[in-house]
Amino acid sequence: MRQGAIIAAIAMGLASATGVAAQNYPERVVQIIVPATPGSSADILGRVLADGLSAQFGKPVIVVNKPGANGVLGTADVARANPDGYMLMHGATYSVTVQPLTDKDAGYTVKSFTPICQTFKNDQVIVVPPNSPLKAAKDIVEAAKQKPGALNVGIPGIATIPHLAMIQLAQQAKVEFNNVPFKGPAEEIQNTRSGQLDFSAVPLTAAAGSGLAMPGLFAATRNPSLPDVPTFKEQGYDVAPLSFGGLFGPAGMPADVTHKLEGACIAIMKNDAAQRVVKNTFQPADYFADAAGFTRNLATDVAEKTPLVALLKPQ
Repeated sequence: MRQGAIIAAIAMGLASATGVAAQNYPERVVQIIVPATPGSSADILGRVLADGLSAQFGKPVIVVNKPGANGVLGTADVARANPDGYMLMHGATYSVTVQPLTDKDAGYTVKSFTPICQTFKNDQVIVVPPNSPLKAAKDIVEAAKQKPGALNVGIPGIATIPHLAMIQLAQQAKVEFNNVPFKGPAEEIQNTRSGQLDFSAVPLTAAAGSGLAMPGLFAATRNPSLPDVPTFKEQGYDVAPLSFGGLFGPAGMPADVTHKLEGACIAIMKNDAAQRVVKNTFQPADYFADAAGFTRNLATDVAEKTPLVALLKPQ
């Protein structure tokens, strides 16, 4: 047999084997790594996905929480995993797109992953202390102009999406804020409520039950759960940094396995359990995307976040 015929025969055999593997997938336990703590929105929805996949596939699908280093630890594990579909990740794209830009030792890039489906999208919002005079975007900008660099603004960590939103707002309004990092939005909101901060930028899911006023939402459109909160865009500042996430696999997964997982994900996200989480986490109308849409959103995210990360001051 000539060399060309041998190569063709091997290729046909591999293609056939891949098809059989996809048809029988999964044949053993599937792990979904969540690079966040239990109880987070990524964790809660990840468990809904795991339950749904277990029911559809008839094989155990388990969630393994691996937080740490702003999501890098668990994310790196999935990037290095065998691309056979038995180790997946459900988490925010922040650890996939932004962290490699700020942490050169992350050990992966966005190209290290196979996007399967986008399952959530988090709007960001500003909250102010009780009786604050900052009622709208114009009040915040005017106060910043009167006191350059003196307004204390809470953020849930350096280079987080709320932090990048504040950088983008400062750039557009030509003002400067004193961004004060906290360990997370809960501590941030507590300090805002007590008046230790002039205001805070936090994920909407953290702010919605706080009882604090919200002068503006960092989003393209108003959130259906809070229709009375205006966006910064409609107040003259086009600031809406993407914050979203979903189900990933390592790069190089067989297309048939990816397609099977994508179809299952689409079906699961329509069920009652998933829709309850969607409602309880204040998801916008465009929270979901299939593999193709998720891939496009990731590319957009890298393009938008790269110049913002470049504006970060050395810590």
